[in-house]
Amino acid sequence: MLVFNESEFLVETEVPEDELIISRTDLFGKITYANETFCEISGYSEAELLGKSHNIVRHPDMPSAAFADLWSTIKAAKQWRGIVKNMRKDKGFYWVEAIVSGVYKNGELVEYKSLRTPISYEAKRKYQKLYDKMRAESNEAVRKIIYE
Repeated sequence: MLVFNESEFLVETEVPEDELIISRTDLFGKITYANETFCEISGYSEAELLGKSHNIVRHPDMPSAAFADLWSTIKAAKQWRGIVKNMRKDKGFYWVEAIVSGVYKNGELVEYKSLRTPISYEAKRKYQKLYDKMRAESNEAVRKIIYE
C-alpha cells in the first residue's frame, strides 16, 4: 500500500503488519541472506542484495549516530533495538523497528541477524522530527569544528 508523506522522497511503502523483514550479514555488514519480504519492500532482488553492504538501504534522513550506536551495541554482544527509516531502490522509503543481534555457533560470533517490523504513523512522525534534530545538531557541530 502506498502512502504519501512529507519527506525528501515522496512515496512511502507501508510494511505489512503480518510480515517480518529478515536479513543476515557477515561480521562486516555485507548481506548474506534476505528474505522475500525484504526484497519486496526494498525493491531490490535477492541477487542485488547479497554481498552488498546493508547500508544499501540507508536513508539519508538517518543520523549517523544511530548506526554508531547499533555497531557499538552489537559488537558488545548485546541486542540493539531501534527505529530506522530505510530507502528503497526507487528512492521511496519505509519505516521499521529493527532488532539486530549476533548469531553464534559453538560460542563464536559468526554473523548478525536483523528482524524488522512496521511502526505506527505516530512513531514515524516522532522519529522523523528526532532524526531531523539530530542531523541538524551534528551538522552544526561539524561546522563549528571546521570554521573555528
